[in-house]
Order: sequence, then structure tokens, then C-alpha cells
Amino acid sequence: MGKQAHPRRLPDTEAQAIARNIRVSPRKLNLVAEMIRGLPAAQARAALTFSKRRIAKQVRKVLDSAIANAENNHSLDVDRLVVREATVGRSVVMKRFQARGRGRAARVEKWFSHITIVVRERPQGAEQGAR
Repeated sequence: MGKQAHPRRLPDTEAQAIARNIRVSPRKLNLVAEMIRGLPAAQARAALTFSKRRIAKQVRKVLDSAIANAENNHSLDVDRLVVREATVGRSVVMKRFQARGRGRAARVEKWFSHITIVVRERPQGAEQGAR
């Protein structure tokens, strides 16, 4: 059966989007994912738009996809969405070699990652206490 996990069932108040095999190391991608965890969707989108990190643009696309899934597939209110989860996982590692001095070679590893973003609709009365 392999390592692929079964997709878990989300409640009706949540929606998700997944990007697989992004060409960035999981460690760097997790730094960007940390920025948006727990933020309201609009605030998270703004943070990614103005981030200087190269990968933030792709993460914003995944967040936009999760927001669109919430709106179109689950009929959730976009203004009340919060990033509940931003999970980063390892993918494949391409192994390459770089020429070094004296006829030697050094190994270069090119890491790939997966990211899953889950957005949740806040309850009606929770707007006042939001971050």
C-alpha cells in the first residue's frame, strides 16, 4: 500500500488545499507556514503577499485554493475563515553531484516538500476575541 496516508475527513466547517512536490526544503517551507498558522485568512494572505521569501508566493496560491474550496465546496463565509493548520511534509530528495577540487565530487541534495493548509470558519460570536 505504500506510505500514502488516507485523507482524513474534515468537519463541515473546514476546507483544505494541498500542494505536493514543491521544490523547497521542508525546513524553509515550515518557516513560511509558521507565519500564517492561526491567523485570519485575509491577514495570512497579506502576510504571504508581502513576505520576502521566494516560496511565499506558492504558499499564497495554496491558501487561496483552500479559501476557494471553503467558499465553493463547503459554502463557508470567507470573511470568517481562519488558518487552522498549515502542515509541512517531506517529499522526494533528488541527489546530484558537484565537481570539487582534485577530481573529487560532493553530493548535493535537492529537497522537495508537501504543504497542507486547512481553513476553518469561526463561530458567529468569536469575531470579537480573534487575533
